[in-house]
Order: sequence, then C-alpha cells, then structure tokens
Amino acid sequence: MRKAFILSLLVLFSIGNSEASRHNTIQGIRASTYESHTRVVVDLKAPFEYTQDRISDPDRLFFDLKGCLLPKKVKRSISIKDGILNTVRVAQYNRDTVRIVLDIHKLGKYYSFMLDDPYRLVIDVYSSRDALVHKPEKNQKKKYDDFQKQFNAVKTVVIDPGHGGKDPGAVGPRGLQEKDITLQVGKKLGKILKKEHGMNVVYTRKKDVFVPLNSRTHIANSHKADLFISVHVNSSRKRNTRGIETYFLNWTNDREAMRVAARENKISVKKMKKIQNETQFILADLARKNKNEESMRLAHSVQNSMITTLNKQYGKIENLGVKYALFYVLVGAQMPSILVEVSFISNKVEEKRLSTEAYKNKIAEAIAGGINAYISQSTLIVRPDTEIVPGG
Repeated sequence: MRKAFILSLLVLFSIGNSEASRHNTIQGIRASTYESHTRVVVDLKAPFEYTQDRISDPDRLFFDLKGCLLPKKVKRSISIKDGILNTVRVAQYNRDTVRIVLDIHKLGKYYSFMLDDPYRLVIDVYSSRDALVHKPEKNQKKKYDDFQKQFNAVKTVVIDPGHGGKDPGAVGPRGLQEKDITLQVGKKLGKILKKEHGMNVVYTRKKDVFVPLNSRTHIANSHKADLFISVHVNSSRKRNTRGIETYFLNWTNDREAMRVAARENKISVKKMKKIQNETQFILADLARKNKNEESMRLAHSVQNSMITTLNKQYGKIENLGVKYALFYVLVGAQMPSILVEVSFISNKVEEKRLSTEAYKNKIAEAIAGGINAYISQSTLIVRPDTEIVPGG
C-alpha cells in the first residue's frame, strides 16, 4: 500500500486542546454535488481541531475530529455515487475522536476549511476530470462559443445582502444597522437589474433572516448564476474614515484589507493572518477556480461606476479602490464574484447618507451600472495563435 502524504491543519478558528469542548458533538453530515466538485459539510456543536490524510487501495480521504463524540442519531453512512465520491462514512474512532471517511471514485484535488456560527467543517473534493477544463481547447469554434456564453450571456445574478437576523453586522453611531442597509440596497439593485437590464435575479435573503456564509454561495451555485454580488457596509474604529471599496477573493498581506475580511468573517485579525498563512497554497487555486481575472474586472467596473455616479451628486466620495482578501462568503462561488463595501456606517456623514432612500437608490443604480458596463465591455479578441482573451 502506497502511503499518501499527511497534512495536519489547525482549524481556521483555531483553539488549543485545553480550550476545546470536552462535550463537542457531531450534529449532522450532508453532501451536495456540483458541476465541478462534491461538497461535504460536517455540522458541529463547538470549535474543534482536526487532522486529515489520504490513503490508497482503495483511494480514500479521512478527517479525524479531535475532542468529539458521535451521537446515535447521526447517520453512519451517506451514499453519493456522483462520479467523484462513492460514500461518506463516520465512526467513533476512539473515545474522543470522530473519523470521517470519504470513499473516492475519482479525485483531482481537495480542500478543507472551517466556518463558525454554526461550526462546520467543509470539504470540497474535485474530480480528476476538472483539470481538463483548464487545458486549451483544440477546437477554435468551441473555444469561441464558450467565451461568448461566458461574457455575453449573463442571465442570472445572485444578490447577497450581507448579514441578517441575529447577525446585525456593523452598527453606526446613531444605531443604523448594516443588515438593514444591505437588504434595502440589495432589493433596489435587484429591481433595477430586472426592470432595466432584463436579468433574472436571485437573492440569498429577502427579509431579515440569518443565512450562513457558505449557504450564500451554495444558493448561487445551485441556480447556476453568472455573477455573485455581495453587498456590505464598512466600519472602522477611526470615525473619520470614509469611502467605497470593492473586493474579490485572493490572498493578501494588506493590513486594512485583512481587517475588513476579518470583520466580515467574524474573526480576529490575528486569526485572519494565521488562516492565510496556513492556507495560502489553497487560496491560489481557489482564486483560479473562482474566475479570478473576471472577478477582478467586475470589481473594477463596479467600483468605477460607484465613484463616478455618487460623485456627481455627493461630495467627498473617497475612492478606496479595488482590493482582495479571503472572504468566506466568496469561497466556493463558481462564477465571477465580488464583495462591495458601499460606505462607512461608522462615519457620521456616511451613516446619515445611508439612512436616506436617495443615497441607497444611487448606490443600487451605480452597482447596476457597473455590472452592465462589465458585460458590455467583455468583447472577444481572436488572436492569430488561436487564443481568445477578454478585451476592451
């Protein structure tokens, strides 16, 4: 038997063994099949640590969850048989370790990460055939058609109003809550995209309810969306900080970008740095799989539209630019995806503006204008060497 490599990862929300709950339990296990990968989610009661390994004959992955117990109510086996995974099995490996085993049909790469509120271990397993998607096509016509579909046939946009329900997000000096602003702007944006641009719009939430971060991209993927737009409101301890910035998914060493991501991910900046250092090699591949270049183009288009539109009517609109960071809400999206921080709710002037319908209407119009510009500017250039690349 050929022994595979062993990779031990601290949890993204890492804690020491002394801090781990002695009574942590598995709450449930579920799996979803997508076009490019299969996602397995393990729900837990509390934070935990885990290790992972891959072994062969037969090929399988296993994850050991430390300090955990497996209740009788949890199913011990899930049959999948989707061409990537055959089954997922779970057992009490020893008195304080639960082992999750993934029986593999065909494996290319796999990634694991953790989320909290509620606590979950997320495992994405890609088929070996997924690598073929990134190889150059021999057939020029097919290549052209693929890009034509990608750039000129944007039909479905998923709008993600940040936070909601028990998660208010940032709160302004006068008590304005981020979750309310993002929902209002998101709905206004959706109406514009439907009425003026004829797009199909899907919302991750349409009322004041809590939606877990990974469920938001799941909604986008399940609807086979062409674009994913996550709307947020910024906040800073420096009350004079103001402006607009737009993000896409990638590794960063920019301190301010990391702070914003940490706040939206609901973890400390210290943990954010630790997470990035431990998952940098994963992020590079995630960025590629999540259409990194197109997300960047979309981000620039939306950012430029917001600054131009709002500056026509409001003074001192600070252009904080396009940045990138590890936002959990963008991880796993199978389409160009961005996160827009539309203003600083912590700034008294911008909080006051955010409380008005006129300002929120302008923000929605500006984002819609940026999306439309992104689509209309995505023309194709056919080069003599048969490469097709996005051009302007």
